[in-house]
Amino acid sequence: MKNFTIFYTDDDEDDLSIFTDAVESLSKEINLQTYSGGEKLLNAIHHPPPTPSVIFLDLNMPGKNGFDVLNELKGSKENSDIPVIIFSTSNEPGIIEKCLNLGANYFITKPVLMKDIIKSIEHSLTINWKEFVPDRKTFVYKS
Repeated sequence: MKNFTIFYTDDDEDDLSIFTDAVESLSKEINLQTYSGGEKLLNAIHHPPPTPSVIFLDLNMPGKNGFDVLNELKGSKENSDIPVIIFSTSNEPGIIEKCLNLGANYFITKPVLMKDIIKSIEHSLTINWKEFVPDRKTFVYKS
């Protein structure tokens, strides 16, 4: 996992802190960049380095929400190939379907327990994103 960079965006400071702790427990080889909103994430992507290997994206944020960010990323020729994992409290079928249709690569409903958060992040980092093609059966993380 050398030179592996995760970008994580969430407007909730507690969620940012918990995610940071979870990633730090996985490996010191992962470079984690956190952003407190969609605009900040997009600004970082448009002004590298670093460039994300994968993006974890919350949906419910003020300003540019996760849907806006996802739509912009997947509509951009330069950034459409960056894997985007929705990391949201929602598990509503309509929202999951919308994320799949907008081009998200994976959907994780935020787990409550730290061990489950770690497990979900760890699992998503084992996916070969160059070959993975999401569909209704493979799109949602199942613990």
